[in-house]
Amino acid sequence: MSQGPGPTEVPARALVKGAVVLGAAAIVSKLLGTMQKIPLQNVAGDNVFGIYNAVYPLYITILVLATAGFPVAVSRFVAEERALGRPDGARGILKMALKLAIGTGLVCFVLLYFGAGTIASWIGNRQTEEALRSVSFALFFVPALATIRGYFQGIGQMAPTGVSQVAEQVVRVAVMVALLIMLVRADASDSLIAAGATFGSAAGALAGLGVVLLYWRSHRLRERGFRPVVRPDTTNGTRVGYGRFIAYALPICLGAIVLPVLTLVDTFTMPRLLTRSGYDEAGAMAQFGLYNHGLPLVQLVAMIVSSMSVALVPAISEAKASGTLAAVRGSAEASLRLTWLIGLAASAGLAVTAMPLNVMFYKEAEGYGVMMILAFTAVFSVIQIVSGAMLQGLGAERATVLHLLAAALVKVVLNVWLMPVWGIAGAAVSAVAAYAVAAALNVYRLRRLGFIRMPWRDYTWKPAVCTLVLSLAALAVVGAAEPLLTQAAPELSYRWRMTVIALLAVAAGALAFALTLFKTGAISAEELGAVPKLGNKLVSLLRKARLLRHRN
Repeated sequence: MSQGPGPTEVPARALVKGAVVLGAAAIVSKLLGTMQKIPLQNVAGDNVFGIYNAVYPLYITILVLATAGFPVAVSRFVAEERALGRPDGARGILKMALKLAIGTGLVCFVLLYFGAGTIASWIGNRQTEEALRSVSFALFFVPALATIRGYFQGIGQMAPTGVSQVAEQVVRVAVMVALLIMLVRADASDSLIAAGATFGSAAGALAGLGVVLLYWRSHRLRERGFRPVVRPDTTNGTRVGYGRFIAYALPICLGAIVLPVLTLVDTFTMPRLLTRSGYDEAGAMAQFGLYNHGLPLVQLVAMIVSSMSVALVPAISEAKASGTLAAVRGSAEASLRLTWLIGLAASAGLAVTAMPLNVMFYKEAEGYGVMMILAFTAVFSVIQIVSGAMLQGLGAERATVLHLLAAALVKVVLNVWLMPVWGIAGAAVSAVAAYAVAAALNVYRLRRLGFIRMPWRDYTWKPAVCTLVLSLAALAVVGAAEPLLTQAAPELSYRWRMTVIALLAVAAGALAFALTLFKTGAISAEELGAVPKLGNKLVSLLRKARLLRHRN
């Protein structure tokens, strides 16, 4: 007699629904995590902003090293155990992983909390010490949170991960803003205000852990109400020991820290180099804060484009496994071209509107020149993301890691060389160069593998014309709108005028770029339609507007 669907059986519809929830939650979480830096600078100023941006990449690197492999390993081994009809073995995996994760988290907490003074001296700025101690408390909660998320992913339930991600980010930002306002009103020191901001990570992690524990309680109650007929367990628990689990999880952790290391380079070089150039600690952190003005906007562009790479990895992996790689090459090349065009548009748009955008988000124009330079990291970072996804789909993950390490080395060398001469502008130039190196190495490897052709004419003059038209349109708005607004609405504050100008310039540039893009045939209906997931929807929409044409 049928027992009905048990806890090991996940309907396909539930999997699809869970994947949608997880994808939407990831977008919301990344958006909150990226944009929360703007109110931080607005409320606390560039010195606190600099301290936060010096400490947070280090915390992320430690966190990734301590936890990145756990959810992946747990989900894999839990899925295997449950597929064999061994729910007790799956729970054994979770218990074992929790012991490892919590132990690792405690070790990292001790090292970060009690080593904060030493690490602050390595950074070259004592103002970071309190923030390092504050953020270390998140290590009590995040390892367990990541591990339980991995368990739910292993049984095909994505909603706990998605909901907990959103809860974590919402609480993190809310606590950060509340502590910022309270500490600023209390006239606390900049180092203490930054510590309050970083403490939001611990509060958010605790909230996320609370959410997954509620899901766990519900899951256990459902399991107790169901008594499946399972195969006899002759091994007294899980077949996976600590050695096998660590051997699987550790390489994932080591691979995952490479991208955070690229941002960590600035933490350990910029404050020290700025101090050597004559700034005191507060001045160095203020300069570091100015440098970071443009990064949230660049990261937002990268977040949007990364959704394309999510679709590419499984498509390429499946084609490789089935011996039909030729069938997906067109989609891959179209995705890469579209990424190049989006990246060019984003970089040019951010560069020509840097001044009004800087005032719009950060109240003042100071540092907009550095934002103009950093804008060009957008085009190379999105190419790196998408080309890296292609290499991952082809099974060449090590190449991506090596290329990012090479980029980090370029960043270190150029920071040391250029910052004594150009200050934070030199660091911005080195950031553009580093991402360009990573993107170029990825593309070169793809060409060597014969996966893409990438004819240079498709990436040069037509995209250049489109980018030029975008820049001219945005500059025309920036030049003409301010005197008109000053005359038409003199009661508007400077920041509100710049906000209106920035939004109008971005809209004008985007419209001009799109029209030129399709009218020149820089991208055709066939190429756009080949992009996984998104292509056909965009083609349908643009055909209705009569903007697309077939390439001759």
